[in-house]
Amino acid sequence: MKTVDNKKTIIFDLDGTLLDSIEDIAISMNKVLESLNLQTHSIEDYKYFVGGGVDVLVENALGNQTNQIKDEVIKRFKVEYDGKMHSKTLPYEGIYELLDELKKLDCNLAVLSNKPHEFTVTYVNHFFKDYGFKEIHGQKQSLPKKPNPKAAIDIAQALNTPCENIFFVGDTKVDMQTAKNAGMIAIGVLWGFRDEQELSEFGADFIVKTPLEIVDIISNK
Repeated sequence: MKTVDNKKTIIFDLDGTLLDSIEDIAISMNKVLESLNLQTHSIEDYKYFVGGGVDVLVENALGNQTNQIKDEVIKRFKVEYDGKMHSKTLPYEGIYELLDELKKLDCNLAVLSNKPHEFTVTYVNHFFKDYGFKEIHGQKQSLPKKPNPKAAIDIAQALNTPCENIFFVGDTKVDMQTAKNAGMIAIGVLWGFRDEQELSEFGADFIVKTPLEIVDIISNK
């Protein structure tokens, strides 16, 4: 029987939590919509379209369209947003300072995103390669998406850490629901795509305005 790992463990969402990627997502999707003579949307709109994976993003952007058109948009979006480093996607202010502090504390770090898995791995390895993320998981065909807790629980098992000792950090109701469904501690962040009301309504145990507040929370638990 394995010994339980008593290190502090934090699972981060990616888009809207670690990375400010909304402009590049919007530009890529609008380019696809324009190519099909479909209505485009503002960056503010996209803040409410994202969080559920590519299929939900497309569903939100298209509204009432045929499955054939939706499938075509998904295909074209994945080509347009193909995992290359987009120029406007960067870590939020204070994220590197947060990760520096968590590294000093020798925390287990993981990422769980509804962004396609290959894109998630590419972005984490590009921006955060120095921080030793032990588990990096994006959307995979073999696993249900957040807010289903399966992938989060799999990460807990891989790190040999009880779910109730894990902090799950995200910016949307999907992340708060995932944390609650997995029996983890939910930390909602206000620099991402949604507001305090949404995070509170869907179960945030803590809500933070700046990244370094997360260090105080985990240090005092």
